[in-house]
Amino acid sequence: MADETETAAPLLRSAPLVADAPRRNRFAFVCATLASMTTILMGYNLALMSGAQLFIRQDLGLSDVQVEVLTGSMNLFMLVSILGAGWAADLLGRRGTLVLANAFLMAGALAMSAGGSYAALVAARFVTSVGVGFARVVAPVYNAEISPASTRGVLSSLLDMFINVGILLSYVSNYAFAGLPVHTGWRVMFAVGALPPVFLAAGVLAMPESPRWLVMRGRYGEARAVLLRTTPAEADLRLQEIKEAVEAPRAPADSGGGGGVGVWKEMLWRPTKTVRRILVCAIGVLFFQQASGIDAIVLYSPLVFQKSGMSSNSAILGATVAVGVVKTCFILVATLLSDCVGRRPLLLASAAGSAATLASVALTLCVGSTSTVSTAACVASVLAFVAAFSVGFGPLAPTYSSEIIPLRLRAQGTGLGTAVNRLTCALVTMTFISLADWLTMPGCFFLYAGVAAAAFVFVYLELPETSGRSLEDMHELFAAK
Repeated sequence: MADETETAAPLLRSAPLVADAPRRNRFAFVCATLASMTTILMGYNLALMSGAQLFIRQDLGLSDVQVEVLTGSMNLFMLVSILGAGWAADLLGRRGTLVLANAFLMAGALAMSAGGSYAALVAARFVTSVGVGFARVVAPVYNAEISPASTRGVLSSLLDMFINVGILLSYVSNYAFAGLPVHTGWRVMFAVGALPPVFLAAGVLAMPESPRWLVMRGRYGEARAVLLRTTPAEADLRLQEIKEAVEAPRAPADSGGGGGVGVWKEMLWRPTKTVRRILVCAIGVLFFQQASGIDAIVLYSPLVFQKSGMSSNSAILGATVAVGVVKTCFILVATLLSDCVGRRPLLLASAAGSAATLASVALTLCVGSTSTVSTAACVASVLAFVAAFSVGFGPLAPTYSSEIIPLRLRAQGTGLGTAVNRLTCALVTMTFISLADWLTMPGCFFLYAGVAAAAFVFVYLELPETSGRSLEDMHELFAAK
């Protein structure tokens, strides 16, 4: 390997933060909110299967394996769009790719509501997965590129907050339409998700393009105009920083050019020591976010509550609504605390809390004969796990991953990290029922508790604090270790 220090272009250049720059910027907040709202439909479509599977199984006579595949396959399918999202975002722009994502989300919702067979539903999940993959990658990239450093945590965390709003709405939809005839109820649940993408796409078209994408296209005047509205006190400094980052791959040391192939080569084939460590941290935090089993709860909580002793569908779906409410509320707490408390303390607290509460869920399911007390303890433990996860790993894993990746590698790097995240999620969600049959359901949650404990060790040993730091400061942190 070539000498990693030889004429290497700086990865994360940045002018120093201006001390008297305003801490909050309304324009950046509105832009990040519009981009993040696209992910409401992502959360809705992913989690709707939690309750809908009860009725689809009855209506179409699906087996356990078919339910597993239908529930978790979207995470696997979206790898196609996730890996292509960086290319699409660079070609069409961040804004154009988000509009395209909404089109696929609308088409997928309509296809699911009209599906009459297992094969048709799997095909509809694939269509939906394309929109979900684009939204999951491009929204955090846009938020990271539009946000001032002082509010990057709050604005980037909006993404996960809106995903969880979608999850909560899906649980409410499950509960609201559960009383309809079996053949109709689950179809209405999916059909409801077809209209919002139209309005969300219109909102996305009203926001400006990412300054970085505009610079990539040589549209410096437009980029500066956006920066004057997001970071008015340091617009020219930020514009120069972005120009240098965009032009860096064309330097002699970066053989491979400025195209997508050169970016992938720099990340995977000949990464410098600093790039390698950044990728390990960015991908590692996204891996542990899903490997700790959060989507086993999000998608299979009705089965967990049935195992704990609940019998009526209304009680089970009501408990899942409580899961959604707690998840959304604690995401909001994390959003408010991420910049003042810092990413690292919240991630450590989240990992430790997740390990303890997952073990508690497992213990409550070990009870030989269920009772009201054991059922209540199981529900309380599930809610505690959701709270612990949502105050740190939920919103901050994608935030941390997006903000530490160098600007010129960000679209493809975020796509790679998200692909690992979704692949891990697919593994969890497509094996939960089978794993519970093999290890028992308590065994599954003891396994997830062990993974959460490993996540705590990973955060403690590997992840430096990034809150409020300039890109140059973050580069020095990763280069020093």
